[in-house]
Amino acid sequence: MNAAMMQTSDHSQPANRGIGVLLVNLGTPDAPTPAAVRRYLGEFLSDPRVIEIPQIAWQPILRGIILNTRPKKSAHAYEQVWTDQGSPLAAITAGQAELLQQRLGDAVQVEWAMRYGRPAIADVLQRMMDAGCHRILLAPLYPQYCGATTATVVDKVGEKLGAMRWQPTLRQLPPYYDDPAYIAALAADLGRQIDALDFDPEVLLLSFHGMPERTARLGDPYHSQCLETARLLETALARPGLRLRTTFQSRFGRAKWLEPATDVVLGEEAKQGTRRLAIAAPGFSADCLETLEELAIRGKEQFEEAGGTQFAALACLNTGDAGMAMLETLVRRELAGWIG
Repeated sequence: MNAAMMQTSDHSQPANRGIGVLLVNLGTPDAPTPAAVRRYLGEFLSDPRVIEIPQIAWQPILRGIILNTRPKKSAHAYEQVWTDQGSPLAAITAGQAELLQQRLGDAVQVEWAMRYGRPAIADVLQRMMDAGCHRILLAPLYPQYCGATTATVVDKVGEKLGAMRWQPTLRQLPPYYDDPAYIAALAADLGRQIDALDFDPEVLLLSFHGMPERTARLGDPYHSQCLETARLLETALARPGLRLRTTFQSRFGRAKWLEPATDVVLGEEAKQGTRRLAIAAPGFSADCLETLEELAIRGKEQFEEAGGTQFAALACLNTGDAGMAMLETLVRRELAGWIG
C-alpha cells in the first residue's frame, strides 16, 4: 500500500450523515460592560452590509469616535435588561433551540449561533460537521429579509464554507414575513397579551427595526415586507376598536431613516390625546435590548412624559407555544425530503 493510500485511510471521518438545523440571530456582547460592548460593536459596525460607507472613511470614525463614546452608554442600557442567564437575546435563542430540538426529535440536531459575538457561526458550523451533520438547514430568525440581517448571515456562512475542504449541504429558511403560520402566531400571541392587560389600548404600535431610507431606494425589500406583515397582522387581529400604526425604531447616525420613527410617534400620540397605548415588535423573533430597553423602558418614558397614562410593551414570540409551533412548522417544511 502506498503512502497516499495510508494517509487517506488513517484519517477516518464520521460515518453518520446527520441532519442539522442552525438557528441564527443578530448578536450580543458577552457582558454588560463597556469593554465587552466595545468588542461587540467593533465587529457589528465593521460589517459593510450594516454600515454602507467606504471602510477607508468609516473606520477612522468608528475607531476614533464611536467606540470611545458609545460603549459606556450601551453598557448601561444592557445592565438594565441583563438576566441571571446572561443576555436576554442569547438566553431566549438558546431556549428556542432547546424546545425546537424536543419538537423535532433525535433525527435532527438543533444548534444556535450569533452573527456577531458568540457562539460564532463558523464555530457552530464546524461543530455540527464534526458531529456528523452533513445536511444543515440555515435558519436566520429574521421574518423580513434585509441585506443588513439575512444577507450578512449568509455572507458569514459562505466565508466559513470557503475555508472548508468538506462542506455540508445547505438549505436556507426563506423570509417568512407573509407566511400564514407566522401571521397566525403573531395574532394569537399578541391577542392573548392584549386580553391580559388591565386596560384596553386605544393604539397598538407595530415597531420594526429601522434602516436607512436609501436601502429601500437601492432595492432592499425590507421596508415593503414590514408593511405587508403589518397589513396582514391587522387583518388577522380583527380588532375594530384598536388602531394600529407601523413605525421604525433604533435610528443611528445622521442619515435619513425609514419613517415614521417610533420615538416620534410615541410623543405625537400622547400629545394628540391617546392615553392608552401598547407596542409590539413583530420583526424581532426574541426580546433583546431594542425591545426590553428601547421600547419597554425608554418608550414608556417618552409616552408618559408627553401625556400618556397607560403603556404596555408586549413580548416577542420568544419561546411561547405560538412561536415555537410556528418555528416547527417552518423548519419541518424546509426539511421536507430530509426527514419524514
